[in-house]
Amino acid sequence: MDTSHTLREALLDNLHSGQWRAGQRLPTERAFSEQFGLGRGSVRKVLQELRDLGLIRQTVGSGTYVTPEAESLVRGLAGESASRQTSPAELMEARMALEPAIIEMVIGNATAVDFEQMENCCKKAEAATSVEEFEVWDGLLHEVIAQAAHNSFVAHVFKLMNQARAQGEWGMLKKRSLTPERRAAYQTEHRLLVNAIKNRDPVQAKAMATDHLLHVRRNLLGF
Repeated sequence: MDTSHTLREALLDNLHSGQWRAGQRLPTERAFSEQFGLGRGSVRKVLQELRDLGLIRQTVGSGTYVTPEAESLVRGLAGESASRQTSPAELMEARMALEPAIIEMVIGNATAVDFEQMENCCKKAEAATSVEEFEVWDGLLHEVIAQAAHNSFVAHVFKLMNQARAQGEWGMLKKRSLTPERRAAYQTEHRLLVNAIKNRDPVQAKAMATDHLLHVRRNLLGF
């Protein structure tokens, strides 16, 4: 299991157990970095995820604090443990079924802001200097596309799938399989998919989504 995942689980466990309560100040990024052997950037990424979930708030010059809503939110997250036990094959099967299926909803509801976010994810992935950084922006692109459907249930499902991608097993498979040539191909496929969505072309966008996922499955799982 990768260390970032271990940090995330430790933070959630402390919140779930009540060791950290509403209003309590968390240790500093430096303390987490030293305790878990992580770079500050990796620690910030985990804290950003918890902030996005509404579990913590961060105040410049003051620190990181548990939100009043954290107790109830973390109980709901405990029910999401299945996403953290999902095998890469199961995750890939779910992606194959769901990602092409929401394309028409995305095309019907996507806004200019959504397209800007898709473009930003593509640019960040292309500029990534490590497999781990590329995987973050790769996963976020697919989540941003799902969010463009502007359907809260769809957005929640895709957030769960992205959490499953953060598992160590998926990350190890991606790292082993991601050659420079394959990464370049993924980046091209991402651009083609985003362009088809921007052009409001459901046939092309569905085809690109399916072809991309087949390509990823073949590289990761061998079929």
